[in-house]
Amino acid sequence: MAVNWRRAAEADDYRRAAQRRLPRVLFDYIDGGSYAETTLRRNTSRLADTLLTQRVMRDMSSISMGTELFGERLSMPVVLGPVGFAGMYARRGEVQAAQAALNADVPFCLSTVGICSIEEVSAACAPPWFQLYMIKDRDYSKALIQRAAEAGCPVLVVTADLPTPGARYKDQRSGMAGQPSLMAWARQAVDGVFRPHWAWDVFLNGRPHTFGNLAAALPKARSFADAWEWIGGNFDRSVTWDDIDFIKQHWPRTLVVKGVMHPDDAIAARDAGADAVIVSNHGGRQLDGVEASIDALPRIADVVGGDVEVLMDGGVRSGLDVLKALNRGAKACLLGRAWAFALAAGGGGAVERMLEAMRSEIEAAMVLSGMSDVRNVGRYD
Repeated sequence: MAVNWRRAAEADDYRRAAQRRLPRVLFDYIDGGSYAETTLRRNTSRLADTLLTQRVMRDMSSISMGTELFGERLSMPVVLGPVGFAGMYARRGEVQAAQAALNADVPFCLSTVGICSIEEVSAACAPPWFQLYMIKDRDYSKALIQRAAEAGCPVLVVTADLPTPGARYKDQRSGMAGQPSLMAWARQAVDGVFRPHWAWDVFLNGRPHTFGNLAAALPKARSFADAWEWIGGNFDRSVTWDDIDFIKQHWPRTLVVKGVMHPDDAIAARDAGADAVIVSNHGGRQLDGVEASIDALPRIADVVGGDVEVLMDGGVRSGLDVLKALNRGAKACLLGRAWAFALAAGGGGAVERMLEAMRSEIEAAMVLSGMSDVRNVGRYD
């Protein structure tokens, strides 16, 4: 049943509203995972199965949801994680999401493959965290790093789990991946016509529809299929931990490695000089058939949690999920689909509403479980 985002009560309500508003090619891109999508589903199901310890009679008249991350004060332990193509979900979508995050006093991380550039987002609201994909042309990677530094981005998030794109069947069927047939082009055009709110807001008034951070590398791209083909062909399979040293030569601030699922890789990231790791399986969009992020989290927190910050993403849809992740060793959680669906459903206003609901959910879960301060939510406390 269709849901108006202004009456959304949970993440799935925003998802249904986004599905109603977006052309299928874009909705499937957000919604889909790789291969049979088992890891995508496992992320959410394992979070649902994760238990909290409930304590009572502990005087919960005063609680603290705020935390500090890399010297920045957050109103709650939540970050809007990097999501590609967000500017195609709402008009200048990355700017709207970044402003919503700023209003909620939480960080926003801009994707390398965002529609809006580092400079546009920084000028419109505040310098975002910047997520970096290492590409074969190291000079271009260096230029991206320097642009982020010059724009004042406080954190660089290096994504380590995408040496090549995973097989995403929904994107292949919709025409997002690979060169679409004439029939696929026709279906996309008709689909856009029957999404008049999206067509007016984004297709007509949300231009330019280019990858803002990669525009110089893609001057001849005629479509997103062309651009995606170039991006897929330029992800670098040769990346090793030695490349962290290359990045640190050009990056003066906080460095985070995203996509860590094994304790040995967390140790390698720490030893290479990372300030934090993000336990993540890319939302089930890369290697299918691996464990859920929430299951990998405790082992990684055990081995490096005393040395670097440990964050997590994957399947986080509610404030209750956030508290479960904190309880298993995370300092904060990154949201992906949760904010992307809200953005697609109603722009920045819907993202703000989603974040406010998440804040209320965290507060209620803390009170009911007897946890008074997110900074002291130890494992199984």
